[in-house]
Amino acid sequence: MACYIFGAGDAVQLRARPAAGDYVIAADGGWNACRDAGLVPDLLLGDFDSLDAVPDFAHVERVPVEKDDTDMMLAIKRGLALGHREFHLYGGMGGRRTDHTVANLQALVYLAHRGARGWLYGAGEVYTAICAGSITFPARESGILSVFCLGADAQGVAIRGAQYEVADAVLTADFPLGVSNHFVGQDITVSVRQGCLLLGLSENE
Repeated sequence: MACYIFGAGDAVQLRARPAAGDYVIAADGGWNACRDAGLVPDLLLGDFDSLDAVPDFAHVERVPVEKDDTDMMLAIKRGLALGHREFHLYGGMGGRRTDHTVANLQALVYLAHRGARGWLYGAGEVYTAICAGSITFPARESGILSVFCLGADAQGVAIRGAQYEVADAVLTADFPLGVSNHFVGQDITVSVRQGCLLLGLSENE
């Protein structure tokens, strides 16, 4: 079972619709994205600073405007508390708030630290993160894979199956060495021995 969370950022087409048993959370203005997609969320959560009015909905949880967590992060924490380990985040990129895009990219690392996998979808791109682990992306004839260090130095980084391969490399947060690698028709496996990596898949070459 997966947790789908909709935020108030740019709307993007669903890669897959929630299945039976999946949990859907609308984070504040993500309510509109849910409705546009023909989805009824299981929970509407937020401080409601991005909606003109609180919808007449049975499952609403209102939180203070002044708080440490963004509405998206509150939704992520709720999904984790419910036992979900796979997260699909929509409406978490673009819009007029680049700071929220950065916050949602950080949230992917938050999930990875807790043994969960998050996917953050944008227009023609998707991001995820790994910490002291590995991930394999299925073969594609084209497309870009970028690998960034997010946090302390990422030690023992390996990239196999891409146009540019590395083994036992060190990536740092102050130099984008892993940007713009390419698929070449085979699976790509990325691993890191210590530290966290942010991984971006783009169809926009």
